[in-house]
Amino acid sequence: MWRKLVILLAIAMVLSLSALWLLTIPATVPASALTSGTPNLDNGRMIFFVGSCGSCHATLNQDDRGRLGGGRVLHASFGNFYVPNISPDPIDGIGRWSEADFVTAMVKGTSPDGRHYYPPFPYPSYQSMTLTDLRDLFAYLKTLTPVQGRVRDHDLRFPYNIRRVVGVWKFLFLDNEPFKPDPSKSAEWNRGAYLSNGAGHCAECHSPRNLIGAVVAAKRYAGGPDPIDDGWVPNITQKSLKDWSEKDIAYLLETGSTPDGDSVGGTMTEVVRNTSQLSAEDRAAISVYIKSLPPVDGPPPPAKK
Repeated sequence: MWRKLVILLAIAMVLSLSALWLLTIPATVPASALTSGTPNLDNGRMIFFVGSCGSCHATLNQDDRGRLGGGRVLHASFGNFYVPNISPDPIDGIGRWSEADFVTAMVKGTSPDGRHYYPPFPYPSYQSMTLTDLRDLFAYLKTLTPVQGRVRDHDLRFPYNIRRVVGVWKFLFLDNEPFKPDPSKSAEWNRGAYLSNGAGHCAECHSPRNLIGAVVAAKRYAGGPDPIDDGWVPNITQKSLKDWSEKDIAYLLETGSTPDGDSVGGTMTEVVRNTSQLSAEDRAAISVYIKSLPPVDGPPPPAKK
């Protein structure tokens, strides 16, 4: 009796571990999925600014946001993440990556050597991007200055230092869905929704997260603790921005100035540094989308000292 029970438990454990292994295999995008085409570098540059790529990946202690040697530390409850070198350097950066490698990293969160990337790299948002924009961005990155220097590995607590565990996180929270325009909305609204939720990954910072670091879907854009640094990220739904106009939001994205004469601070200054480079039409589209967000109660911010 006991012997049979032990055998059944062993079989159940083997089957469970096998299923878990299959569910957590890092996904890839095959090169055959990418048809030939000529990249649009101007569009790639625009996507670079929408995504604020230089804000996270720029080499430390210098002002050129086109030198993407990485090194910034992102502090999280799981440990410290170190932003990698994504310059076109062939040894320390992404100079040897293929286009399929880049697209796979951006939409599947998988490295060229088949490992899971951690979700502080906001591929949950980038999966919404079009192949055209991804390929144009990759082509633009290859025109930038190669920077030598490999960034150190992340310093994470157990069990978060086991990358295979990220496969479980992806299974739970990565939907692998590209952006789908809403036919009931205007072209401008859809453009703003695409930029905000895709390359712009605005909800990644402006939303509270659950205990294992996933955005709380019901409270997207409702603000909360900064997920990777100290501080508080504001609610940008109509709960907080009900008195702002679309022009107010667009003006902030251009200048960093708020309707009451104040200016943004913290990491938002870097965001504005990038959004100020966008076309007026794209800033207006983002503002139309943000203004349309229904009011959502977020977590209460800490009392001011």
